[in-house]
Amino acid sequence: MGEKDLLVGVDVGTTSVKAGLFDAKGRALAHFSRFYPTHRGEGVVEQDPRDWTSGVVAAMDALLRDGVGDRVVAVGLCGQVNTDVFVDGRGNALAPAIMWQDNRAAAEAAEIAAGVSEADYEAWFGAPLPVGASHVLARMTWMARHRPAVYDDTRLVLSPKDYCLRALAGVAVSDPMSNFFVVGKDLAYLEPLLARVAGARERLPPLRAFTDIVGEMPLGSSGQRAPVVAGTMDAWSGLFGAGVHKPGQGVYMSGTSEILAAASRSRHGAPGVVTFPRAVGLNVHAGPTQSGGDSLRWWGATMGVDAAGVLALASRADRAGRPVLFLPHLEGERAPLWDSGLRGAFVGIDGAAGGPEFALAVLEGVALSARMLLRSIDAAAVDPPARLFHAGGGARSDLWAQIRADCLGRPLDRVSYPDVGCLGAAIMAGVGVGVFGELREGIAAMTRVERSFEPNLRFGPRYDAMYEGYLRAIDALRPMGRIDY
Repeated sequence: MGEKDLLVGVDVGTTSVKAGLFDAKGRALAHFSRFYPTHRGEGVVEQDPRDWTSGVVAAMDALLRDGVGDRVVAVGLCGQVNTDVFVDGRGNALAPAIMWQDNRAAAEAAEIAAGVSEADYEAWFGAPLPVGASHVLARMTWMARHRPAVYDDTRLVLSPKDYCLRALAGVAVSDPMSNFFVVGKDLAYLEPLLARVAGARERLPPLRAFTDIVGEMPLGSSGQRAPVVAGTMDAWSGLFGAGVHKPGQGVYMSGTSEILAAASRSRHGAPGVVTFPRAVGLNVHAGPTQSGGDSLRWWGATMGVDAAGVLALASRADRAGRPVLFLPHLEGERAPLWDSGLRGAFVGIDGAAGGPEFALAVLEGVALSARMLLRSIDAAAVDPPARLFHAGGGARSDLWAQIRADCLGRPLDRVSYPDVGCLGAAIMAGVGVGVFGELREGIAAMTRVERSFEPNLRFGPRYDAMYEGYLRAIDALRPMGRIDY
């Protein structure tokens, strides 16, 4: 590689821009994270896209000090998806970005879904794929209906990663997995589906492979530039950054939401789970919940403590004592239920329940939502993974990692670099410029496990009972989300 021997990976996430500077052995030489605000209202969740780009520029400046920029061979980006920003012909945002948690387009999604048959799903995707409030076509329909002037001026609808590529590298491109709800088995746009929403096809960017070099990225304010690849969505990038490269492997990523995924030998699918088109030799079945770390954030804000305070409280609770059941459906639920009307709850409270018990309930409730999702992923994969790589900010807590292993009944192998989206983006960049011949090679070279959490069989009966209660509580509380105020 000569003097150019470093890779940069950037993750435009839900709550922050994260970035890492890596060598070709996966060693992190520097890390950066910058939080940005999310604006919430009744069913509305938005961000300012300029916070993404300013965060990327700041990341480059922070990572590439003291002439290190001279050694950067390539840059890769990944990002949150089902977050959409409507931009004009110059790439300027015409409105705040609509976040994946935003439910404003639920009615439009239902209209689109009503016109799609099971035969359509099978022909297009080869597996069931739900149309929910975060579907890009539902968002386009909502914008055309409620803000027609914005829709008329819209040249492109972009995900956060692609918005940053357009703003900083001057290229309007995307990749198939960042647009998986409108991409078919051949990794091309589904023209029959897009034709159902006027103007949809012309407002989507051209698609490129994950590791294709698409332009040059400025290295912050230094004036230097480096090749940048198309990249992909956070789930696929995290898959690579955690170590998944063959069938029979899986990953549990814990961030603002919980994302679980498994790679299998064949492509079957199951209700409620996203079965992606086959890419880079992998059949991937995955799903995102609606609220993982976001439940921790919410409860901490409610109690006036930070996330560390919630975890400290939970550590004081008796895990063998009477449980309090928490449903983490603060903004509905995505996989595997795809029901924006669901709402959260604490169930089974008695007079002994206090701060520690409620904090533990939040951690366990999130784990129960992952258990529900994993059952669907196992059904989709047919040959489910015996272990899961564990990554993300939520994996840093030993207590929460052990709770998850106990609740899922499956070993979790926590990876050494938790921000696997950044690492996966760097791996894709390395493949793009020839540092690695293929993704498998790059993944093997740059990923490793730090610690394993084996299920404690003592807690099996506890979580079996809690899971049964969890399922029943969802059905019992579902009418609460249907009340029209």
